[in-house]
Amino acid sequence: MISANKKFEAVVIGSSAGGIKALTTVLSALPHNFPLPITIVQHLHPQSDSYLAQILGAKTRLMVKQADEKETIARGVVYLAPPNYHLLIEEDRSFSLSIEGHVNFARPSVDVLFESAVYAYRDKLIGIILTGANHDGNYGVKKIKQMGGYVIVQDPATAEANAMPLAAIAATTVDVILPLTQIGPYLLQLVNRSTKDSHLFKS
Repeated sequence: MISANKKFEAVVIGSSAGGIKALTTVLSALPHNFPLPITIVQHLHPQSDSYLAQILGAKTRLMVKQADEKETIARGVVYLAPPNYHLLIEEDRSFSLSIEGHVNFARPSVDVLFESAVYAYRDKLIGIILTGANHDGNYGVKKIKQMGGYVIVQDPATAEANAMPLAAIAATTVDVILPLTQIGPYLLQLVNRSTKDSHLFKS
């Protein structure tokens, strides 16, 4: 059940194997004036030149860019973690990048992003776990729930790799488990209900 009283301020998404297709599906369902920032960790090869912003940007009406050190987070922008850097959200709602060691065999790590975002946004945070072949993100979703935030997990049956969704579901009581194609529309509905100006955010 979606609470009509909750006002959300940010979205964080974690994905790994199969994630580019999943992210495209979610983001393409959102309108150009979606009001919240969306920050994404997608596991990539550490030596890769990231064309993810261009790939996703071609499939969504939102601005998509790679996050920069000390960049102030803006509403309605999709931010991507750079390859081989942890991406953190500071309490002043700016980004910082880290080359600290791998977490859950990954850098960037979903858990690192989610945990930092919790302290910046507290109960106003929406966390989403999509397809992936490891357990990264299970600690992060637990922290989001402990702080009163909202967690959406892709139905493992619709995931190209189901380990990340299964780990998130096992880690905490998530708010909703949805097939991939329903996550974008549900996210829009969730945010609509948290704002008085819901008419602004229709497709």
